Amino acid sequence: MGWREWVGLPQIPVPWMKAKIDTGARTSALHAFGIEPFERDGAPWVRFSVHPWQRSALDTTGVERPVHDVRHVRSSSGHAQERYVVLLDLRILDQVVTAEVTLTHRDAMGFRMLIGREALRGRFVVDSARSYRGGRPEQETRDRNRGRHGA
Repeated sequence: MGWREWVGLPQIPVPWMKAKIDTGARTSALHAFGIEPFERDGAPWVRFSVHPWQRSALDTTGVERPVHDVRHVRSSSGHAQERYVVLLDLRILDQVVTAEVTLTHRDAMGFRMLIGREALRGRFVVDSARSYRGGRPEQETRDRNRGRHGA
């Protein structure tokens, strides 16, 4: 795989999202907002929203998932933050991988999703000189990601 790939999140459902592959990060991270914990049948759950397109608030998707864990995570800038962790299936290069994904505000980041080494371990090799080894969605989807929305 390349250093960036188009991935799918079938459980949410988000069919396409650009993701940065980051072998320096242990867990994967997803841009989420409106994060709200609640209980369902006595178990902890979390409700949140996702913007699948870079630099766009269109096609907001509401999500509810069981809480897998709550962790203190240190960002690349050294800032520590408590984050909810959910399990999500990721469709990467025609494979489906279940990954631990932390929920955080990545709106200012170049990619709304970061895929860490735990999701990759034993399955993929990263070629840092390449991009989109798993292919790209149709042009209309790529245009939506760039903020170009047809009439």
